[in-house]
Amino acid sequence: MSPAYSITFAVLDIRPELYAAAPALSARVGIAALAEEPIHAIALRAQVRIEPNRRSYTDEEAAGLVDLFGPRERWHDTQRSFLWMHCATMVPGFSGGAEVDLPLPVTYDFEVAGSKYLHALRAGTVPLIFLFSGTVFIKGANGFAIQQVPWDRDDRFNMPVSVWHDLMGAYFPNSGWLRLSRETLDDLSAYKSGRGLLGYDDAVRELLATDAREAR
Repeated sequence: MSPAYSITFAVLDIRPELYAAAPALSARVGIAALAEEPIHAIALRAQVRIEPNRRSYTDEEAAGLVDLFGPRERWHDTQRSFLWMHCATMVPGFSGGAEVDLPLPVTYDFEVAGSKYLHALRAGTVPLIFLFSGTVFIKGANGFAIQQVPWDRDDRFNMPVSVWHDLMGAYFPNSGWLRLSRETLDDLSAYKSGRGLLGYDDAVRELLATDAREAR
């Protein structure tokens, strides 16, 4: 972007969207633009990454992170920034500065690294970095001009863990979900029906109890 057009982004807060059709968060992003002419619009994109080495963890949290990072003694080598999501929105025209809500679609699928990481946390914050990109449209006296958001526009934000737990509690009260293959689901259904169990929760609990007894 030429010196005449300088633009920066800052994440101001993140809140749960409790009435969306699917689980989602919303990031309020502040935008500052030093430009000779007003910004007509921005096709804004962001890559949101989790930076796990920016916080400490209790022993309980560490136990829930073994699948992601291995035992704690290896974390110096295994804790690396990883992708949580891609998101995008259109920013309407403004002069000088503006705020926009950036939708953050999320999932509670435990096969997704971000969900597994967030589920393991009990308190504190989630260390995020937003890597912004996109296209800036400028309407001036000589017509439209198009500029790309510079590659180095990013901002770190520590999202309270409670934001994630509040969102999941609203959509999945005291529950979560796992994706199973059709064959595994058929076998679990047959196990449940064959023993007269009321639900899949009961079937899994009985299997875990049986395994614990055999391990003694």
